[in-house]
Amino acid sequence: MKLSSLSLYTKVRLIVFSFVLMTIGFSFIFIDFLYQELYIQNVEDMLIDEGERISAIYQSGPITEEFKEKINFHNSVSESEVMLIDNPRELSACLPFEIGHDSLIGEEERRTLLSGEMLLKTGYEERFNRTITGVVLPLLDNQTLHGVIYLYLPLEPIEEVFTYSTPILIGSGGLFFIIIFFIVDRMTERLLTPIEKMIQFSRNVSKGDFSKRVPIETKDEVGKLAEAFNQMSESLHLHDQHRRDFLANVAHELRTPLTYIKGYSHALKENIFKSKEEANQYSELIDRETDRMKRLVTDLLDLAQLEEMKEVINKQPFVFSQLIEDTIERFIPILNERSMTLKKQLNDEIIFFGDYERMMQVVYNLIENAIRYSDDGSSIHVQLTLENKNIFINIIDYGMGMSEEDVKHIGERFFRADKARSRTTGGTGLGLAIVKQIIQLHEGELKVFSELGKGTTFTVVLPYEEM
Repeated sequence: MKLSSLSLYTKVRLIVFSFVLMTIGFSFIFIDFLYQELYIQNVEDMLIDEGERISAIYQSGPITEEFKEKINFHNSVSESEVMLIDNPRELSACLPFEIGHDSLIGEEERRTLLSGEMLLKTGYEERFNRTITGVVLPLLDNQTLHGVIYLYLPLEPIEEVFTYSTPILIGSGGLFFIIIFFIVDRMTERLLTPIEKMIQFSRNVSKGDFSKRVPIETKDEVGKLAEAFNQMSESLHLHDQHRRDFLANVAHELRTPLTYIKGYSHALKENIFKSKEEANQYSELIDRETDRMKRLVTDLLDLAQLEEMKEVINKQPFVFSQLIEDTIERFIPILNERSMTLKKQLNDEIIFFGDYERMMQVVYNLIENAIRYSDDGSSIHVQLTLENKNIFINIIDYGMGMSEEDVKHIGERFFRADKARSRTTGGTGLGLAIVKQIIQLHEGELKVFSELGKGTTFTVVLPYEEM
């Protein structure tokens, strides 16, 4: 099985257990190091120290019987084997193990002893089935080697050195492994369970189910990932709901004009009318509904471009009061027709850096909205002021007003405070949604204050930069 095909849960376990095994292996290597470097070195140091104390008894001249007795006595009380050899060339015959050659001390080593230096010798003893280490110290007088003192001690095998500690090591190692296994298993489960749930929920999301949420149990990266996943699911859910609502609204908005067009065109085709005036009326209704569908499609495309920011905002400096004046000029005919007055209070010194055409669209839609929801003969106020490095545009009407619930939905697609009246006047319910998007692209804010029966105030707040 390939490593890439294993689950993340299995991979984490394998990695941790590999480290545990490496740690155990390193422990045994370290124990062997202690044996080689500390235990053997300690034996050699002990033999050297003991040999130097014994050789210090020797004064000079040939080996005496008295000196031999002292060596024999020391051998009887010492942990190591101590031998005195008169003829160094016959040392190998006196040793309790085979060394594989005729003489233990070769010519080069004999010269070493003649120089007053000691020798460290190690050999294998079959009888004891273990290695023996020893030290050879010269007995010199006037550069004459009268004999040597040989001390040796069997080395304990590493198994015997740690006879008492091995059960402890095995027991503690097993306990350590069980504890590590339990900790790793719990940590891996806590770490990867949210990820497994995210994988499962992702499949649900791909099928259109946005209801599942990953429980957030930690504040680490996995917890933040789960939080981000939940936010993404919520966002997708809202987006999907908006898409469904949008399609339902579009279908609803198109169904009415299409019904009118189909019905009146059928009446004209089948000559189902009483007079020419009635036929002309049908034709005008068809034209009106066609224009309404055209505005609806245009507004939909405009809103889609603004929301997806596909259209680049072309910013340039302009005098804001002039933009408002030019926009108001377009409403003079309808204002006169409905006997309405428009009062303005404009700061002519405000120069704004933004998209002229888009900001004119904002002002136009807000004034149009104010006219649509005002009674004939009423007035509208337009104000342009500068306060605290912010530009304020107030469009005030004294018409029907809106409830608090309606105010909350201002800027949503197809929302109308008075659906019957706005449909009659030809509104698409997208104008304020477009206004809101344009203002946001200029890093501004749209505020609404309204009271039923008293009117509505739309306030556009834009950041001001001195030119």
